[in-house]
Amino acid sequence: MRVLLLLLILFATPLSACPEGGCALGERSYHVRLPAGWDGVTPLPIMLHFHGWGRQGPVPLGSPRTGAAADAAGVLFVAPDGLGRSWDFRRPGSRDTPFARAVLADVAKRWPVDGRLYVSGYSWGALMAARFACEGGVVVDALLLIAGAFGPGLDCAGRPARVAHTHGKTDTVLDFPLGPDGSDEWAVALWRDRLGCGARTRRFDWNAVSWLTHDRREWDCAAGRVTLDVHSASHLIPRGWVARILDELGH
Repeated sequence: MRVLLLLLILFATPLSACPEGGCALGERSYHVRLPAGWDGVTPLPIMLHFHGWGRQGPVPLGSPRTGAAADAAGVLFVAPDGLGRSWDFRRPGSRDTPFARAVLADVAKRWPVDGRLYVSGYSWGALMAARFACEGGVVVDALLLIAGAFGPGLDCAGRPARVAHTHGKTDTVLDFPLGPDGSDEWAVALWRDRLGCGARTRRFDWNAVSWLTHDRREWDCAAGRVTLDVHSASHLIPRGWVARILDELGH
């Protein structure tokens, strides 16, 4: 009897598992990638990722730059599906904000989570991630924004402890944002204001791959930390960028 019970524990599919097509939630769905080495018991941090325009959750889930990076870092990667392969981010009261909250609640019912929440997004998904961080009504420990930025005039109640943004200078899809005075640090102006940042603290270059250099700017702020990584490429998720930010978060 003990042997049979042990075999059931070792080989049973977790009750919380979702089908290949994703986890159904009402008329919508989301997708999950569990860390490969997870023991099935230890609570996990969540990375809630909003995909780019024209995509759905399985794309970032399988990407080595997003889902695989979270996997390697021991983070539970959650990728909701946007209606019409897009997101409602332009105005307050987005229909996707309560949906994302419901996704997080459903994830917490299915898997053990440790309370840490990282919110990320690419392109239009970055704008949705910012919208959710501003008015989602949940504590966001880190906000990772890739090639999509709101200006400092956005009404924002959220205050993530860490904000990281990356953007390409030659982006022709969502142009690299410049301030009214031509400042190339305008992309993080909203977050520097929200976190009470003063003058820039550090600036240096780093590379995840030899052919792409990131011009890193950092602010140590009253309520957290803001980083901006500027690169020379166009509209993309830089290789190694998500992995680096997760490493800086302690994963």
